[in-house]
Amino acid sequence: MEWFTAPEYWMSRLVLQKALAVIYLVAFLGAALQFRALIGERGMLPVSRFVARVPFRQAPSVFHLHCSDRFFASWAWTGCAVSVALVAGLDGQLPLWGAMLLWLVPWIMYLSIVNVGQTWYSFGWESLLLETGFLRLPKPLHRVEVAANHVTQLVVPVLLFTPQPVATAAASLMILTQLWLILSGNFSWLNWITIVLALSALELPGTAPDVPGAPLWYEVVVLAVAALLVTLSYRPVRNMISRRQVMNRSFDPLHLVNTYGAFGSVSRVRYEVVVEGTADAVPREDSDWREYEFRGKPGDPRHWPRQFAPYHLRLDWMMWFAALSPAYAESWFGALVERLLENDRDTLRLLRRSPFPPDTPPRYVRARLFRYRFTTWRELRETGACWERTYVREFLPPTRLDSVVQRS
Repeated sequence: MEWFTAPEYWMSRLVLQKALAVIYLVAFLGAALQFRALIGERGMLPVSRFVARVPFRQAPSVFHLHCSDRFFASWAWTGCAVSVALVAGLDGQLPLWGAMLLWLVPWIMYLSIVNVGQTWYSFGWESLLLETGFLRLPKPLHRVEVAANHVTQLVVPVLLFTPQPVATAAASLMILTQLWLILSGNFSWLNWITIVLALSALELPGTAPDVPGAPLWYEVVVLAVAALLVTLSYRPVRNMISRRQVMNRSFDPLHLVNTYGAFGSVSRVRYEVVVEGTADAVPREDSDWREYEFRGKPGDPRHWPRQFAPYHLRLDWMMWFAALSPAYAESWFGALVERLLENDRDTLRLLRRSPFPPDTPPRYVRARLFRYRFTTWRELRETGACWERTYVREFLPPTRLDSVVQRS
């Protein structure tokens, strides 16, 4: 790709582009593998219903023009192919204008998915995944972590715009912080994309190739885009200094300027919704209730949390939000139960294990709320369980298929 760039940042730019292409690939792959059960034609929140009530100007997307499972799958897998091409360096074989258009393709394609993703894609940073931190650290170390986070998130970012070597030191500190967060939790590609952005400030070793100066039209385009972003940034900046600050909000339908944040507040207690089914004709408390197991969400006390990030398990993540407040589950939980009662193949693929054979769905499904905590080292040695859970209350009473259909 022959265009002007500061020679000392040539390697940084190359690493940044490759890493960004990999994140695009993960995002499209997650969409391709999960969309049918979530937003497909028979999904919990079908895209077709969404585009029927939301105009294009509010949520620009190709799916306003055509919407089907086959088309969505083709769109997502094509996004994967474009991402692979960028990882392989196809943009480097094109002239400047061709490379710019090629990088525009995955952005437009993923924007189309995000804008119709509804609840499953509702977070402004589009990057959080089920938090399954499992490190048992002492309280003094947690206090140090909080203080360090304030420094790396409030002070260090400003230093990225200072001269070298201060900018490289600041970027390195941010990358180390994000790597620590990656080790201790599943936050989709939130931490990875932060690392990618920090790479742009690193002064990496490497010899830049001889390239001609930037053409005039390129400089005009860059200045115009910069002016547009500065203008659009007025609203998020005003939001930052407002007493009623909002998090995870996009201030334009193209998602060019946004506010981000993992959590507005962090609760001290972890609640989880446990979903169970039974084949008994009459559901009783002593019936044979069998638990559905999710891939990343805590369930079986003996099942250790696994690392999935940057891959995003969207259903698992929203199940945790449902435990925080039933309001988060109003639009989709009933549809989930209906599909479990049908043994819907696409929905079951999102789970780690279904307790019922494919040809024998449950007659009733219920959901209960539990309080989870990590076991102590002594409890872990004695029981082999990493979680200890306590029943809190009923989340959904035993429900059968015809009652779900009537209610919907």
